[in-house]
Amino acid sequence: MASMRYGSGDDYFILFNSHGAIIKGFAHESSMSPWASDPQQVWPGVLDHVPAEFGEFLTEPAFSISETTFCIWRRTKDEHWQTGQIQYPEDEDADADGSEDLLFILDGDPRTYQEFAEEYYERAVDRQSVTSIYEHRPLTSDILKKLNPEVTLESLRSDVEEIDYPVTAT
Repeated sequence: MASMRYGSGDDYFILFNSHGAIIKGFAHESSMSPWASDPQQVWPGVLDHVPAEFGEFLTEPAFSISETTFCIWRRTKDEHWQTGQIQYPEDEDADADGSEDLLFILDGDPRTYQEFAEEYYERAVDRQSVTSIYEHRPLTSDILKKLNPEVTLESLRSDVEEIDYPVTAT
């Protein structure tokens, strides 16, 4: 499982299982927000046709399914990502559900994350350190100091152990 929560109320959750991956997101300012309709409901079609292989994802309370503006999935046998049959608002831009704005960071390019982090945290972020993380090289004190001098390897120990991320004491 992976998740991202932005300070503004937007979020996404990704579940990876033996069948593939499913992503649910919530862009609070989207015209497709459940909060924009009365009664409050997920936009028609967004959760339609989610394969049974991901059924438990839709009932997991931690994922706040009632707060969804987009849902995409890809089974291991699928050739591309799938969505429900959605009629998007006609008067909206191409990102009416907020997915493009929330998922751009998942393009696999460390530069994208570095640029995002510099804007979000309003400070310089060492690209070489970010690249090292993207390449799944062991986390070191030096890399961590470049990314966030206020955090130590010891303070992250339980987090890196939980995700089984490699760590080197140097």
